[in-house]
Amino acid sequence: MAGLTPMMQQYFQIKEQYKDTILFFRLGDFYEMFFEDAILASKELEIALTGKDCGLKERAPMCGVPYHAVDSYIAKLIENGHKVAICEQTQDPSEAKGLVERQVIRVVTPGTVLESSMLEEKTNNFLLSLKKDGNAYGLSGVDVSTGEFFISEITSGNVEDKLLDEMARIQPSEILISEDLSSDSSFLNTIRSRFSPFITSYHEWAYQWSNAYRCLLEHFRVQSLDGFGCQGMKPGICAAGALLEYLSETQ
Repeated sequence: MAGLTPMMQQYFQIKEQYKDTILFFRLGDFYEMFFEDAILASKELEIALTGKDCGLKERAPMCGVPYHAVDSYIAKLIENGHKVAICEQTQDPSEAKGLVERQVIRVVTPGTVLESSMLEEKTNNFLLSLKKDGNAYGLSGVDVSTGEFFISEITSGNVEDKLLDEMARIQPSEILISEDLSSDSSFLNTIRSRFSPFITSYHEWAYQWSNAYRCLLEHFRVQSLDGFGCQGMKPGICAAGALLEYLSETQ
C-alpha cells in the first residue's frame, strides 16, 4: 500500500476483511465505493463512475450514494445477488486528530435484511442454515425482520426430496451451508435450479456440535435445550448454532 493516502490505506485495511462484499465506505454525507467495487456498483446501480486521487499514479475509480437514500441502493444490490458491508464513521470528525475512525457495523445479505423498505410486504424473508449428517439433514431458519426462528430435521425416507419440499415451503432468500456441503456440486446445482437463492458457504467449525450447542445455550441464556424440544436433534442444533454465529458476524 506504499504511496496510498492515509484514507485509502484505511479503506484497504477494512476491505481486506470483507473481500466478498461491496464496501460502502462512509465519507461525510455519502457512502463511497472504490476500485473494483465502484466499477461493479456503478453498473448495477446505474450511477456515475468518477475518480479520486489516492496517492497512486492513476485516480481510483469511485462512485457514491447519499446516506439518506442508501436503503434503495442496497436493496438493488442485494436483489442482484451481492453482499454489502456498511462502514461507518465511528468518531465525530470534529474530534478526530487526523484520520476519522471507521469500522464495518453491519453486513447486509439477502437473508439478513431488516429494513421494511427492502422487504416484500406479507412475505417472510428466511435465512436457512443446512447441515448434512450421514443420511439426515438439519435445518434452522430465521426471519430477522420478525424474529421467527425454528429448528427441524429430516431423518427418514427420501431425505433429499423431503428437503427440497421443505425448502419450497420456506422459500429462503439465503441459504447457509457448511464448507463440506459446498463441495457437493450436484446438491448445489439442484438447489440453484429449483430456487435460485443466495448461497453462502460458512465456517466448518461453526457447524460442529459442541460449538453450536454452546452458542444456542448462550444465546437463549439457558442451561439446556430440553425446554425447546430439540435436545436430541444433533444436525438441527448444528445448523442452528452456525446460523446464530453468522448473524453475530453480520448484524
